Amino acid sequence: MPSRTGGILSGVFLLIGGFDAVAADPHWEIQYQYRQVDSTLSINDIAFMTDTRGVVCGYTTARSGKESPILLTTRDAGAHWMEAPVKESCLAIFFLDDSTGWMVTEKGIWGTTEAGRSWTKLRNAPSGMLRIWFLDKRHGFVAGLEKRVFETTNGGETWTPVAIAQEGEGDPTYTTYGEIGFTEDKGIITGWNVPPRRGGPDWMEPERAARRRQLPNLTILLQTVDGGKTWKRSEASIFGQITRVSLAPQGVALGLVEYKDQFEVPSEVYRIDTGVKGASTSVFKQKDRAITDVRTFAGSNRWLIAGYETDAQIYHSPIPGKIRVLTTDDMEHWSEMMVDYRAVGHRAMIAGPDEKHVWIATDTGMILRLIE
Repeated sequence: MPSRTGGILSGVFLLIGGFDAVAADPHWEIQYQYRQVDSTLSINDIAFMTDTRGVVCGYTTARSGKESPILLTTRDAGAHWMEAPVKESCLAIFFLDDSTGWMVTEKGIWGTTEAGRSWTKLRNAPSGMLRIWFLDKRHGFVAGLEKRVFETTNGGETWTPVAIAQEGEGDPTYTTYGEIGFTEDKGIITGWNVPPRRGGPDWMEPERAARRRQLPNLTILLQTVDGGKTWKRSEASIFGQITRVSLAPQGVALGLVEYKDQFEVPSEVYRIDTGVKGASTSVFKQKDRAITDVRTFAGSNRWLIAGYETDAQIYHSPIPGKIRVLTTDDMEHWSEMMVDYRAVGHRAMIAGPDEKHVWIATDTGMILRLIE
């Protein structure tokens, strides 16, 4: 990895039509779009457990500004979506199989054994979590705010802090663990420490933002090769945050670093060797492509990255950009895939059980499906 990044990566009711496209070329069609005149939908996460069963979660915002949690499920590959009752807005979801799953909310953790159609709150789960991952029905991890990572070995009945997450530098008030990724026994949890700064968002103060230099921040990696029995912690001062990782059993992972407007590019994708050497290489960065998710697939050479088109000046504008998806089979040559021109957002999230069955959700209430 280039020295600028310090080498830390080493070691979802309406079915609508698509668009004109060459039938032989894989492309992305809008399969679902939320259209209510009195509210909007913000999708926070998406999961597809099989090629037919999927879940999306987030919240709706009424004209009055009132927010209400929402969760949608499908049993027919997204042809129809049904609303499931939920009491809290889901931040992230994870499914172990076609029926067993968990969702993280601001106030705690909920579980389902009915593919998301009903949920039960786990009584002793921690709050303030952002991501969740289970290796089996009893053994799982959650990570979130205030420098906290927890482990359960009894299906969420009790949670134990992962001590190594609290070690090292960084004020817990400003330290967040924001991503978890596993493949078999190999796992990565990423975190960052970003103290607050003066001024508003960059898009509100473009002139000041242009003069404001992005400073490096503390980035944390927790890595395991034995299913979480032991962890190795590493820290480095780098630009940006490692917001997504996707690991494949073949010993390769993708890591996503997202930057602020002051940086030379909005994001950068790395190829990570999850073997003993743990080397990493920058494989994609482009000034007008803000990547927000990456995905590998077991036993496949297809690699997907998704995000939105920027104006190459202010990366994080309140105006959503056109969704862009790129693919590669060699990590060197990336191809832009055809995407319905109506698909826009500030964030694109990839989900699917394999490379042939893939969906993308946007934070603007759209779901796209890969058509081949």
